Order: sequence, then structure tokens, then C-alpha cells
Amino acid sequence: MKINKNRNEKGQAIVTLLFVMVTAVAVITAVVIVAANNIASGSSFERGTVAYYAAESGVNNALLMILRNPSYAGEVLQVNGASVNIIVAGNTITSVAEYGNSIRKIEAQTVYNENVLNVESWKEIK
Repeated sequence: MKINKNRNEKGQAIVTLLFVMVTAVAVITAVVIVAANNIASGSSFERGTVAYYAAESGVNNALLMILRNPSYAGEVLQVNGASVNIIVAGNTITSVAEYGNSIRKIEAQTVYNENVLNVESWKEIK
């Protein structure tokens, strides 16, 4: 038995294969780009969270230091790899933490009277 092939159909399998390959490469590229963006945004969120809690630690440290020494003016600390700059000016404590490229600032307003330290406000500032 002899099979007759139409000469116009030669190469059709290659064209189909190329189309499938190009489509597969496009889908895989899109998946890789989405995954890379998710990883980058997760890392950025993590750095911001570490910086925020480091700044809070700075304010807590300042409150403790003020109780021990009312003339405490601040210092620079390292907390979980973050650099924390604590500034005490009057009744205001400002703690600025930098971790990677994330910077977070916490400010606390205090009242110190007769060896009692009260925190009037505590907020993140931009």
C-alpha cells in the first residue's frame, strides 16, 4: 500500500512545533517574571518590618535609659542588623532605624515628673 502525500503539507509539523515552542517560552517567561516580582516585594516588606521593629526597640531603649539617667540624649544602636539612631530632645524621643534600603521612624512624646515617666503618644512618622 502506497501513501500519497500532498507536497503542500511538507513542513507543517515544523511550523506547528515552532508555534508550540514560542508559546511555551512566552508562558514560562511570564511565570518567571511574576515569581521574581513577588520575591522582590516580599523582601522589601521584610526589610520594612525589621526596620519598624528596630525603631520601636530604639524608643523602648530610650525610655529605659531616661528612667536610669534623666539627662540621656540618645545613641546609635545595632538591632537585628539594623542601625538605629535614637535622639532625645526635651520630651520627644525619635528613633530612626535603617535596614537595607528601608527607613522607619518612631516618635514618642513623654512626660517625666517625680521619677515617673509617662508616654503621652507613640506613632510612626514619615
